[in-house]
Parts: sequence; C-alpha cells; structure tokens
Amino acid sequence: MSKTNLSVGRKAPRFELPDQDGRPVALCDLVGRWVVLYFYPHDDTPGCTVEACDFTAGLAAFERLEAVVLGCSPDSPGSHREFIAKHKLKLTLLSDPEHKVLQAYGAWGEKTLYGKTSEGVIRSTVIIDPAGRIAHHFPKVTAQGHADEVRAKLAELRR
Repeated sequence: MSKTNLSVGRKAPRFELPDQDGRPVALCDLVGRWVVLYFYPHDDTPGCTVEACDFTAGLAAFERLEAVVLGCSPDSPGSHREFIAKHKLKLTLLSDPEHKVLQAYGAWGEKTLYGKTSEGVIRSTVIIDPAGRIAHHFPKVTAQGHADEVRAKLAELRR
C-alpha cells in the first residue's frame, strides 16, 4: 500500500477529477456534506459491479444521511458512462488514470490476488466529514455487503 496518512481527524487529501461526463468534481466543492469516496479496480468486473449496484441500491439512505457517494477508478469517463448505463447506476464515478488520487488515499499499491503480486487499485473506502476531515477509513474491503457496512458506519458517525 502506498504511504499515506488517513488518520481520523486529519484533513482529507484534496482532489479534483473528471466524472463520467468529464465534469470536474473537487473535494473543496463538497464542504458541508459527508462524502463517501470508494475506490475500485475496474468498471464492469464482477466485484466492482456488485459494489456499485449495492451503493446505487442504498443511495436514498446515504442521501438521508446527507452524504454524497463517489466511486473512483483508473477507468476513463467513457468507460464509466458505459458501466453506468449497462447497470443503471445512479452514482458519480471519477476517473483517475494517472493514479494521483488513488495514491493520495492509499488505494494504489502492491496487492496479492490468487498468490500473484501486482500493482493496482486496492479496494478501499474513506468517509470524509463536512469539514473535509477523515472520519473513517476502510483500508481493504470486500465488495459484497460493503455499501451496507459503510452506511452503518456513517449513521454511527453522525450520532
């Protein structure tokens, strides 16, 4: 995993990335809202599809908790648009082909899959509070059921 400091209470690394429509999304524009920023390896793969569909299914609950959900991968805006259309996703997906935000959030680095070590996206999630600080970090997650886990943690943090 890349070296980052995502300790609770620290300022979240700033970012500005294009969404699926090429529009810039910046953390500074989201001040005052809870942000769920989840990192995933690749559009339209089994685990990533499960995770995105679960976040979409729970979107109304996240909105009731005054949170915006953003997915981020190295895929292009065009790939994100196809992924959204194919699975009727209601999420904003950010494109980070240069891995700058992925690295800043510890979501790019060495990982092992089926005994093979490679460099790539580390499936993880960060909850950012309305002041732009790290409220919680899930450094390594499993796609199935993760959206529910994040929603429960967000509800707990808002108490």
